[in-house]
Amino acid sequence: MTMEDVRKNDGSSQDLDALRAEIERTRAELGDTVQALAAKADVKARAKEQVEQAKANLALRVQDAKETVSQRAHEAADVVSVRAHEVSVRAHDAGEAVRRNPVPAAAIAAATAAALVLALWLIRRRR
Repeated sequence: MTMEDVRKNDGSSQDLDALRAEIERTRAELGDTVQALAAKADVKARAKEQVEQAKANLALRVQDAKETVSQRAHEAADVVSVRAHEVSVRAHDAGEAVRRNPVPAAAIAAATAAALVLALWLIRRRR
């Protein structure tokens, strides 16, 4: 229906206003559709958007990896600290045991020294 058809039918001003409003809505929808199609057709812009999105995703993954490595390093340091303390306590306890009763430790040391001397003597003798 054209504007002349409306005039011929002796339409009221409300019909004209409604028709004009409908035309404006249609133009706006058509403009939106054209913009959407133009955006889809712009391959370069779409490729650039995908590259930017990939960069952002990669940056997030790198940040997550850094945080994970940092967290695990702190956990490992804590474990090493605990283990070092345990070894220190055991060494202290062993030292205390030797101080309280030095005879078994001296016997073990003497036996080890004798074994080393015997091994060296046998090696030299075979030559």
